[in-house]
Amino acid sequence: MMSRDAILSRIRRSLGVAATDIDRRATVSDRLMRPPRGLIPKRGQLPPAERTRLFAEMAERVNCTVARVADAEAIPEAVADYLRGRNLPAALRRGADPRLAALPWDGQPQLAVSVGPSDGQDLVGLSHAFAGVAETGTLVLVSGEDNPTTLNFLPEYHIVVVRAEEIESDTETVWDRLRRVYGKGVMPRTVNMVTGPSRSGDIEQTILLGAHGPRSLHILVVGAAD
Repeated sequence: MMSRDAILSRIRRSLGVAATDIDRRATVSDRLMRPPRGLIPKRGQLPPAERTRLFAEMAERVNCTVARVADAEAIPEAVADYLRGRNLPAALRRGADPRLAALPWDGQPQLAVSVGPSDGQDLVGLSHAFAGVAETGTLVLVSGEDNPTTLNFLPEYHIVVVRAEEIESDTETVWDRLRRVYGKGVMPRTVNMVTGPSRSGDIEQTILLGAHGPRSLHILVVGAAD
């Protein structure tokens, strides 16, 4: 008997149930097919414009910087402005996300844009979030070639684009949308929920940014959720 089977067998014996219990199998199957929603806090239950403002406010509370751009066409200029403002090299790495690929990068000829996962040598990474969570200022990023997970953690500076209409009130609503978009069996391998830049207070309870990932997180909110 494999270790996993032995452990499950002991659990069943302690519960007084059999592996062939049809009713329990049906209950588990129903639970997996129809995941229940948890208790939803009221803080994020706001109209779209107020929800977007709450997202920015909560993100700034955890040391993010947030900028608004009217439309996606303005992203390259906003990225270049951010790099200049931080006195950073005019270079970044992004994934193959078609939304980022379609932007007018040629309008910023001084900006060197590389494509693909990071090998740890990139100072600045650019990603497109799947969603934002208003109640906590959290970014939700899914793995894959479009937005490699390495860009979320290896560069020191992370710039993340999120569309205003994709900022949800709460985490549960984001999971509902993930299930609709990807469906059972084809969910992304990794879903990262990022709230602020990396930090640690392990050493004498002094907060250190950049302990396990980027030390700076800049969010570009695209459009107006009115």
